Amino acid sequence: MEMTMLPVEELKKCIGEEKKSDWLEITQERINLFADCTDDHQFLHVDPEAARKGPFGRTIAHGFLSLSLLTRLSASGTWVPSGTKAAINYGFNKVRFMNPVPSGSKIQDTMKLTGVEEKEKGKVLLTVTHTVRTEGSDRPALVAEWLYLFLT
Repeated sequence: MEMTMLPVEELKKCIGEEKKSDWLEITQERINLFADCTDDHQFLHVDPEAARKGPFGRTIAHGFLSLSLLTRLSASGTWVPSGTKAAINYGFNKVRFMNPVPSGSKIQDTMKLTGVEEKEKGKVLLTVTHTVRTEGSDRPALVAEWLYLFLT
């Protein structure tokens, strides 16, 4: 996957275009480290023995871990306005955790450019809809509409 750097008018023509990330394994170690960072040690995430008896049959990733990995998943290629001096995480319009991500599974992100808006003083707001799937599942684990603010 490659970074697409284009003038704003050309980026607008890319609305609807999709890109896929590489697959990323969600190890129990990664889940445990996230639990330590966030102090969220719920048994569903960090206790394989107790989680086996729970609703998912094994530990699952935190929803916010999956969300935070969008940065990693989209790092190798997204859309960027030409002349960008800085990129800012502007937030999310919508985030939905729709399906668990079991430990040991792999996830992939499909990114769809859904908006390009010119703002004042050289700012460009891009909206990208991220759909994260777990390998072997047809249902998304996560859908998020992420806003990127570029300073050009």
